[in-house]
Amino acid sequence: MAESVPPAPALPADLTPSSAAEITAALSGALRFDERGKPRRAGSEMLAGLAAERLAEPLRRAGFVVLRQPACRPHSAE
Repeated sequence: MAESVPPAPALPADLTPSSAAEITAALSGALRFDERGKPRRAGSEMLAGLAAERLAEPLRRAGFVVLRQPACRPHSAE
């Protein structure tokens, strides 16, 4: 017997799907920099960009949707 697929949940109003370029840029940044924001030793900018493109394409074909929140308002100095 085939399993039924649950319906997709409704998206919160403040989340929007990311574009392919945004996903590639985020993956590229993650490959070039560590969690502290320091450049990785072996990571070159060109290699990270190519790897990010190769990672983003299978995700798109598999139907993954990456959501993002709107940009935060800049704080004001009080």
